[in-house]
Amino acid sequence: MNFLLLASNSFTDVKPGLIIWTWITFIIVAVILRKFAWGPLLSAVESREKSITNAIESAKRERAEAEKLLAEQKTAIAQARQEAADAVRKTQADMEKFREELMAKARKEADTLKADATRAITEERSKAIAEIKGEAVKLSIAIAEKLLTEKLDDARHQALAQQFVQDLGKKQTPAA
Repeated sequence: MNFLLLASNSFTDVKPGLIIWTWITFIIVAVILRKFAWGPLLSAVESREKSITNAIESAKRERAEAEKLLAEQKTAIAQARQEAADAVRKTQADMEKFREELMAKARKEADTLKADATRAITEERSKAIAEIKGEAVKLSIAIAEKLLTEKLDDARHQALAQQFVQDLGKKQTPAA
């Protein structure tokens, strides 16, 4: 224990030479640290501070650019939607136009078929009338043959011819 007391007393004793050398060593170490450690440390801290500031500024610029791109994309999406809606409306209008053209074409074809049918009916009616007239002529000839075989006077012959012409005119008028 005495040894511990002696050791503790020697540390607590004030020695002026030791204080001077301690101060000299402290100053030398402080100068060396300032020259070789504090300078590079401070420049490293400053460069780190500058890089952090640059990173923050870069992040702000990138954020602003990202917001700008987002706004452009939203505008592009809205424009694409508008174009799609316009395309749908145009397609519907084209389909409506096509339907109307198809209906007009169908009506025209129906009118053409109707006109053709009317023309065919008229031709058939004309043929039928011509055929009836032919038959009437044949009948007239047959009647005339019978009449010729009979004796008729001129007045009777004239009356018979007029009656025949009148009958023919009556038959043709409603048919035409």
